[in-house]
Amino acid sequence: MALEHSVGETSGKHALLVGYRPDQAAYRYRMGYLPAALEAKGWEVRCERFPSGRYGLRTWERRGLLRWASVTVFQTIKFSPPEALLLRRYARRCVFDLDDAIYVRRPRVFGGPVDHSRWRHYKFAATCRAMDAVVVGNSILAAAARPFSREVVILPTTLDPAGYHTVPRVSGGPPTIVWVGNPENIAYLEMVRSALERLSVRHPGLRLRVISSAFPEWPNVRIERIPWSPESEIEALATADIGIMPLTDDDWSRGKCAFKLLQYMAASLPCVASPVGANHQAIIDGKTGFLAASTDDWETALDRLISDQAMARAFGNAGRRHLDTHYSLAQYTGDYERLLTRLIGV
Repeated sequence: MALEHSVGETSGKHALLVGYRPDQAAYRYRMGYLPAALEAKGWEVRCERFPSGRYGLRTWERRGLLRWASVTVFQTIKFSPPEALLLRRYARRCVFDLDDAIYVRRPRVFGGPVDHSRWRHYKFAATCRAMDAVVVGNSILAAAARPFSREVVILPTTLDPAGYHTVPRVSGGPPTIVWVGNPENIAYLEMVRSALERLSVRHPGLRLRVISSAFPEWPNVRIERIPWSPESEIEALATADIGIMPLTDDDWSRGKCAFKLLQYMAASLPCVASPVGANHQAIIDGKTGFLAASTDDWETALDRLISDQAMARAFGNAGRRHLDTHYSLAQYTGDYERLLTRLIGV
């Protein structure tokens, strides 16, 4: 049952979408598609940037917006118990949306232990308890939220595949393996470095295309540096051959939603990824790509896709179909709209 509130309600379907930074990928892909979809169903939608500090005051300053909204969606924003109580004084229906394991802190050094901060766990639990529903991107996050939540809904992160395209691959050309991501995740590439070094000897001209704002410095692997932008990302994926997503197997990485793999599949690329978390659902092993646990697995999987271009094309096409079937944008926005409608009792 929804929490009670102490302010008068207004009629109509009013949605408030709140995030720390609307330009961040998590907000863009979790919230960015919702305004148009909600407005098409008769909702009035407002988007609000929330400060990462000024706790309590930030909520009080937005009490008018919270009172206006029939339902407020907080994307990856955690609240302490006192601020959560203040929030529910003004907000009518609340949803907590997340697609990362924000109840832990990422390892401070690559390969190091995950920081299980008590304060992070405390705020995460308090936030879940304050919400009418928690919406998560995968089953790992659902399991973390469920002990503290009234309702947990799994809606996998998705994207609009219409924005991606492919370019016919040049038969016999030098293979291009691509990785796209934030600079703080560059360290994951160390997991495949030795495999790529050996493959570079076997396949002269092999390139690792890195789309980011920082790049590895590897003398034995040809690195193609593509500074990230929405436009450069699309073009760089379209002309690549294989997409990769190496991950360490820890509580932080298990919470990831395999978004890189969705981008690769949108561009009809075969994928190779670590068998961690949501990667198991994104990749159908042996049909859309390969799951690689060890350095030898990575070398073997990449070598097979480089050497057998017919297989690579078949995997890429199967991946695009898998994306369209299981990560449908229309399904995501439709399910979200139906959840919000149900929460406000319309």
